[in-house]
Amino acid sequence: MSRLSPNAKAILMMVGAIFCLSAMDATAKELNNHVGIIPMVWARYAGQGLVVLIFVAPRLRQVVKTNFPVLQVTRSLLLMIGTSCFFTGLAHIDLAEATAIMNINPVLITLGAALFLGERLGPRRLFGVIAALIGAMIVIRPGSGVLSVWALFPLTAACCYTGFSLITRYVGRSEDPWTSLFYTAVIGAVGFSLAVPFFWESPSPTAIGLMLVLAFFGTISQLLLIRALSIGEAAMLAPFAYTGLIFATFWGISIFAEYPDLWTVIGALVIAVSGIYVWHRETRA
Repeated sequence: MSRLSPNAKAILMMVGAIFCLSAMDATAKELNNHVGIIPMVWARYAGQGLVVLIFVAPRLRQVVKTNFPVLQVTRSLLLMIGTSCFFTGLAHIDLAEATAIMNINPVLITLGAALFLGERLGPRRLFGVIAALIGAMIVIRPGSGVLSVWALFPLTAACCYTGFSLITRYVGRSEDPWTSLFYTAVIGAVGFSLAVPFFWESPSPTAIGLMLVLAFFGTISQLLLIRALSIGEAAMLAPFAYTGLIFATFWGISIFAEYPDLWTVIGALVIAVSGIYVWHRETRA
C-alpha cells in the first residue's frame, strides 16, 4: 500500500468498503428472517459504537473534538435513514435488484461533488459514471417488473447516502477519520437504542451471530469509506460504488440462490469494465 499513489489507495479502500457493505447487506437480508428491521439496524450501530469506543478510548477527548458538529450530526442522521430504508427494501426484493436501484447514487455524488465541493468533472470521470449507470439500467430494466413500491426504499437510501458521502468528503479534508466514524456510530447507536425496546424480539443464537457479523462488516465498511473519501475525490471514487452490484450478485447466488439472468450479467460486466477504465486512467494520471 505504501508504494501506491493516493488515488490508487483511495480506490482500493473504496472497493473494500463496497465489498464490506455488500456483505453487511447480505447479512441483513438473512437476519430479516429472524428479527425485525429496527433490532437489525440497532445491532449494526450498537456493535459499531462499541468497537469504535474501544479503539478510541485512549484518545477519546481528541476524537470527540470536531469543527463541524452540525454536519457530523447531519451526516449521521442521513446514514441512519438510508440504512433503515435499504434494509426495508431488502426484505421485499432481491439483493442484486436493490443494489442496482441504490446505484443511482454515484451519479448524484459525482454531480454533487462538482456543484458543492468544487471538484473537477473531467471526461474520464463522467464517462465512467455514465457507463456504469448504463450497466445498472441494463440490470434494472425499467418496466421489467423489478421496479415496485418497495424500490422507493433503496432509491431513498441512495439519496441519503449521496448526502452522507458529500458531507463525509467535506469534513474529511480536515478531520480525523475516527472522528467521523465516532459520530456515525454513537449517534446511530443512541438513536436506535431509544427505539429498539418497542420492537425487540428475543433473538436466537443464530440471530445473535448474524448481528455480530452485521456490526463487524458495518464498522469496517464505514472506516474504509471515510478513509477513502478523506484522501480521494468523491467524483473520482463514485464509479467504484457500482462494484457493489457485482458483489451483491455473488452473495445472492451463493447465499440466497438468486441467480442472475443474462441481462444482469451483461450489466455487471459493463460496470466492471467502466470501473477498470477509471482505475487505469486515474492511477496513471
